[in-house]
Amino acid sequence: MRALVQRISEAAVRVDGAVVGHSGPGLLVLVCAMRDDTEAQAEKLAAKISKLRIFQDDAGKMNLSVRDIQGSALVVSQFTLAAETKGNRPGFSTAAAPDIGNALYEHFTDALRQTGVPCETGIFGADMKVSLINDGPITIWLDTDQ
Repeated sequence: MRALVQRISEAAVRVDGAVVGHSGPGLLVLVCAMRDDTEAQAEKLAAKISKLRIFQDDAGKMNLSVRDIQGSALVVSQFTLAAETKGNRPGFSTAAAPDIGNALYEHFTDALRQTGVPCETGIFGADMKVSLINDGPITIWLDTDQ
């Protein structure tokens, strides 16, 4: 699985003009299930993100996790993280099929919740409008295959 994790002051996702999920302070997690990904990889990624020390401690060092600051997460499905960009038009053949992708997205979100991180989500497959205030900015790319 792939994820783009952003430390945020706040974030929201809208579908048809209505807010369907929001968070802050904490994390915006854009997540993509890749072809051949498993539930075990979703769980591994959720555990890593829950412990990722990207929040500042009292000394100003990035030493705290989202759990340490009692933050929350907005998790948004993002199949375009699977983009293959050899030409000018991205291809997405390495992304999981939509039914598998949705199941792994939900499993990842549940696994992140089980680590103690409150989560809200977007709507899988919907045309979503995501807004955020990136804090730092801090943006981290994670891939379970690396």
